[in-house]
Amino acid sequence: MIEVKRDVFKLAQVFTISRGSRTEAKVLTVRVTRDGVTGWGECVPYARYGETLESVEAEILGLPEGIDRTALQEALPPGAARNAVDCALWDLEAKAAGKRVWELAGLTQPKPEITAYTLSLDTPEGMQAQAAQNAHRPLLKIKLGTPDDMPRLEAVRAGAPASKIIVDANEGWSAEVYADLAPHLLRLGVALVEQPLPAGEDDALVGIDRPVPLCADESCHDRASLPGLAGKYDMVNIKLDKTGGLTEALALRDAARAAGYDLMVGCMVGSSLAMAPAVLLAQGAAVTDLDGPLLLAEDRDVPLVFDEAGVHPSKPALWG
Repeated sequence: MIEVKRDVFKLAQVFTISRGSRTEAKVLTVRVTRDGVTGWGECVPYARYGETLESVEAEILGLPEGIDRTALQEALPPGAARNAVDCALWDLEAKAAGKRVWELAGLTQPKPEITAYTLSLDTPEGMQAQAAQNAHRPLLKIKLGTPDDMPRLEAVRAGAPASKIIVDANEGWSAEVYADLAPHLLRLGVALVEQPLPAGEDDALVGIDRPVPLCADESCHDRASLPGLAGKYDMVNIKLDKTGGLTEALALRDAARAAGYDLMVGCMVGSSLAMAPAVLLAQGAAVTDLDGPLLLAEDRDVPLVFDEAGVHPSKPALWG
């Protein structure tokens, strides 16, 4: 039996990026029950990819009973619907076998991973205050993609002089803007820029100097995306809601590494249930960005642990 439930988690504060603001995270929780055992997973439908809560729920409820992970890869395209079901099936398999998912997947036992913490888009003064409040964190992520990016970046660096900084331009720049900003990004110690150009328009990146590494986000969904990234990017951002679950995400991880890309493992704004499978994927990644639960005012009953060591692997009571 496959069940879908809509859940809403309040955010700790208003979260703003260049595309808008939100005060809550709306997710779908999927439960798959077989022979008295229930596995569960979570997805975050994303309007940028044409997804809604309604459309994703319909995709999930249209699946045949008894579907396995192999058949699921063909039954649904990469995206949020397949992600929630795939992760629920992994959890179900682990519980039925009395093992952890990392064992079933042939992975080494996971350890904590330092994660980025995302600062909400605000005035330079507001972002400096946010940075100062979070200056103890080793890695800060800034959402940019507006005409006032440099004052904000300067303000964050002033507020958190010792933190490593990564920038997400959210498809808001051009190749010329990146080239103009690159020397300043280097000066301010920015480690990478995510998706500077709109997906589909990033051919302009071919052949340009990339003194600050570029990471494909919206341009990279699954293994089929990799050929189109050649000569444009240095890293790929793997998100379960893009790949359609842990199964394809692990395959994309291996294929991307084989193609010479560094790895970033990211997330949508969701609960600890959505992050738990991604922690397995993030082992050894160059950048981990699984801060969704840190942005929430409320979380699952058995949340992930975040401390100085980073985000810890889930307990069996949560997932996997």
